[in-house]
Amino acid sequence: MSTLTVRKLRVDLSKGFGRHWLGGDPYRTQFFNALSMSFPIGEQLFIDSVRGVPEGRIADPALRAEVRDFIGQEASHRFVHLQYNAELAAQGLVYVREESLKRRIRFLARLDPLDRLAVTCAVEHFTAMLADGVLALPSWLDGAEPDMHTLWSWHAVEESEHKGVAMDLYRAAGGGYVRRVLWYLQASLMLLLDIAIQTSDSLRREGQLWKARTWVSAARTWFGRDGIFWHLLWPGLRYFAPSFHPWDHDNRQLAARWLEANRDAFLPAAEQAAGR
Repeated sequence: MSTLTVRKLRVDLSKGFGRHWLGGDPYRTQFFNALSMSFPIGEQLFIDSVRGVPEGRIADPALRAEVRDFIGQEASHRFVHLQYNAELAAQGLVYVREESLKRRIRFLARLDPLDRLAVTCAVEHFTAMLADGVLALPSWLDGAEPDMHTLWSWHAVEESEHKGVAMDLYRAAGGGYVRRVLWYLQASLMLLLDIAIQTSDSLRREGQLWKARTWVSAARTWFGRDGIFWHLLWPGLRYFAPSFHPWDHDNRQLAARWLEANRDAFLPAAEQAAGR
């Protein structure tokens, strides 16, 4: 009954990847690396937050099925990004925002389950907006090593596929507007701060932080023709609409197009379990 598919990515990260795997560009590479560093902890939060809603509060069996496969997809992402991050550590990079993020999650654990779910809705919206950019704007991954291009595209596809699950669950569990937007403001600020600090630290460790080309790349990445800022601006503001739902922006065709063109890049978990 679920519309989601849990997939195993056919990318071998054990062989490593280049220090500047994204077109030889230190800034763009470290921006995406900073995202990856946050994913295992963040995705565990998402899993725990949806599991924290008692099944008795989810009357719709289709939604229960979506939640199950949401957990499966996020667990797959967590596994892959743990491997990814192990290679970053081998390259000498350090996840400096880890303890800060863990403290915030410990604080959330003491709050109402709806607060944790509201945070998940907020961060899922950010990952969905970024995923849409990865799939819609080829310049974002221009020059990426093939395996890394596949990894980020696969992740973007699944983030797009399940972008409405947390919101549907939040509404079904009785979550309201004020809680949703207040946590969105807080989560948005912290997410952007985490990414900025982590990206800067990684560039500093590489001796790239104060080079002119790094700053030119950062300006182009955020404010150029296909800049992240412009891609996030309107969808980010739309979250404040009382009627907002992630599927107000229907981009299913982007995910379907990538899946059709990259069938050899993944294996559905059901087929893997059947030994195919």
